[in-house]
Amino acid sequence: MSTYLGQEPLATGTDMTPALLDGVRRRLAESGAEPTPARVAQALREQGRVLGDAEVLGAAEQLRSELVGSGPLEPLLADPSVTDVLVSAPDRIWVDRGGGLELTGVRFPDAAAVRRLAQRLAAVAGRRLDDARPWADARLPDGTRLHAVLPPVAVGCACLSLRVVRPRAFTLDELVAAGTVPPGGDRVLRALVEARLSFLISGGTGSGNPNL
Repeated sequence: MSTYLGQEPLATGTDMTPALLDGVRRRLAESGAEPTPARVAQALREQGRVLGDAEVLGAAEQLRSELVGSGPLEPLLADPSVTDVLVSAPDRIWVDRGGGLELTGVRFPDAAAVRRLAQRLAAVAGRRLDDARPWADARLPDGTRLHAVLPPVAVGCACLSLRVVRPRAFTLDELVAAGTVPPGGDRVLRALVEARLSFLISGGTGSGNPNL
């Protein structure tokens, strides 16, 4: 059973208020501590809040996702059918599963949360992203391709593009079946490889040519 100590009722379960999470986040950042359940519980107690085990675990998981994961985007990036995740506003998050962009129900609390995630991901990739350099193009440690742009280059909110690298590559026969390689193109490619000849592949952005 959760106990409430404060001026406003606190939602039960993992529905933590943004103000409460911000307070816990600040305390953990000041101490440099990892968001373990015990440390989250201590940070909550320091704010005059006493929560049950489920609430503490929920807060710890949400903070872990924000601090060392991809925040609200984590479930989308974990979906094996998703190849791209695009963020154009706190409530405009899109995915591509191979059939074009689809608007999702995922939301950020506000534009500041999108900016924080963009800057943290850029830092993980060893790139600077701030008002002096409001764009970043990098590859994350897991191979995901990151593009991020901050205002005023982006309008109103930081914009994010994450292209996911999946461990499984398509075979040449699958590319032919999907229409990616034109009829007869597979024979040309096989002959080039078998002859060990140098060749150039060109194509528009997103066509996959750098990975071939």
